[in-house]
Amino acid sequence: MKTLLYRLVVILITIGVALAVTGEVDQALSIGLVTNVVKTGTSYGYERRWDRIAWGVEE
Repeated sequence: MKTLLYRLVVILITIGVALAVTGEVDQALSIGLVTNVVKTGTSYGYERRWDRIAWGVEE
């Protein structure tokens, strides 16, 4: 629940900043949603890559 609420807050912040920059609601919504989908996918891939590293484990 904590993560979901955090993502919602981040999406709203991004939309607010995009609205301030563009002045258009439809563009702000698009920017806010697309950037957060990309960030979520990037974060997932990044974490998956780091999980493959065997830190301090000898083979």
